[in-house]
Amino acid sequence: MAVSYMDFTSPDVQYTYNLNNNRFFTKDKNNYINALGVQQLNTLGNASLLDIFLSKGNVVEPHIHQNASEIVYAISGAAVVSLINPFTKELLSFTITPGTVANVPQGWFHWEIATEDNTHLLAVFDAPIPEFIPVSDLLRLAPPSVLAYTYCLDEKLLKQVLAPIQSTVTIGPPVGCDRKSTRAPQSAEQATQAAQATQAAQAQPPQAQMPQARIAQPQMPQLQGGMPQASIGGPQAQMPQGRIAQPQAPGAQASMPQGRIWQPLAQPPQAYMPQSQPSFQAGIPQPQADWPGIGTAEFASPGGAGGVQSGYGYSPYPGHAPQAPPPGESRRPIIGNGGVPRQGR
Repeated sequence: MAVSYMDFTSPDVQYTYNLNNNRFFTKDKNNYINALGVQQLNTLGNASLLDIFLSKGNVVEPHIHQNASEIVYAISGAAVVSLINPFTKELLSFTITPGTVANVPQGWFHWEIATEDNTHLLAVFDAPIPEFIPVSDLLRLAPPSVLAYTYCLDEKLLKQVLAPIQSTVTIGPPVGCDRKSTRAPQSAEQATQAAQATQAAQAQPPQAQMPQARIAQPQMPQLQGGMPQASIGGPQAQMPQGRIAQPQAPGAQASMPQGRIWQPLAQPPQAYMPQSQPSFQAGIPQPQADWPGIGTAEFASPGGAGGVQSGYGYSPYPGHAPQAPPPGESRRPIIGNGGVPRQGR
């Protein structure tokens, strides 16, 4: 029960008041708010009200009443009353039409959007003066540097976005706003769906981007003069990620790219003589890189298949594993371990 300090014997006692004499805010002739509090009607006690007139698409901006709860009653037209539950972090929206009400607990953020022309709402409070605290005052008075730093925003872009807010909005959009791309929701269902879509997008963790599938092609030996350049420890075939390259067993054939048929050569290719090194002379031993643990020297054969012979057989490429000499190729003296000439086997 409200405590009254009114002297009802005073000649100044008021029992009636015309709200049209106390304009709280005016946007235009179709959108305005009248107010009634204990200052206008001194016998009110713990009660006050706002008389709200809106045309379609106009909004009583997001705000709070820190000192009172509020009941919004629809007299004509229709509106969507939205509020944020600070305990569940939910956005709640309700459509009210003539004869229906929506209740807003004390201190909760809320707003009203007219969905029809000639909407008339009556907001009743359980306090002698309704304290209206709009969000537009926070946005226009708080330094952009503080907002940008606090919420990790682009300060330059934030200043540009907030620049049009030069005064308390109360009923939006402000006069002169030319943005036609944004439409107000026409029902509580639309407002709720929009809120749910926003919350779902915020709650959904970003999906990790998977690398596009790539097929690794084995690297072929570099070509010089049309012949492969053989070298021990040369470029290795790149394996697709996620697979471990296994060493091949002795004598196993190297894997070839799909779509190509590997054909063995009918005869060993001609020995390739690098241009950057002195040319081989027939019958003169030319040392090459030894195989680990073998220690042989190789030299070019002047005739026959034109390959290279080593102390352990015929090798078509310098530094490659020795093979049996081709048919008809004579065995030649070679240099074994220690550089002592001995007869090839």
